[in-house]
Amino acid sequence: MPSAIDPCHSQQENDEYWMAKALALASQAEAESEIPVGAIVVQGGKIIGQGFNSPIHTCDPTAHAEIQAIRDACKNVNNYRLPEATLYVTLEPCSMCAGAIVHSRIARVVYGATEPKSGVVESQQQFFCHSFLNHRVEALGGVLAERASTQLSNFFQYRREQKKRLKQQAKARNNDTE
Repeated sequence: MPSAIDPCHSQQENDEYWMAKALALASQAEAESEIPVGAIVVQGGKIIGQGFNSPIHTCDPTAHAEIQAIRDACKNVNNYRLPEATLYVTLEPCSMCAGAIVHSRIARVVYGATEPKSGVVESQQQFFCHSFLNHRVEALGGVLAERASTQLSNFFQYRREQKKRLKQQAKARNNDTE
């Protein structure tokens, strides 16, 4: 298994390896009818935290994959700070998650697909570049982006088709009762 410091593997190979793990977690979110986003926190070549989107299931709007993974990692290392850790997430972080990344002192964020509407690493702003922040985060996007994007697109396409079928069924029931 490659690690972030494995001299036998390039940084790109390591990033793709860990991102594949995050994509597997995104599939778990999808299986629970949540938006398929997964995240892991890696430190010293080991996963110390993991999570996937679950705001619907948990009735918690803060239960994004990144937050879940950070909470899990902090609990596992018994510290609210995660220096020298890398967060791998399948979708560009939002402002809430970017703030949590800074506060937890994660060193590096690697993400897959961009999020044009609410991503704040590159899409809507460059959050980690703001001078008012007391911690600098290195960010890299586009790792296994096509896989992450396809997973998200397929999920939303299925949701749209499901919604359309439900509308058609409701319309048919209404026509039957008239």
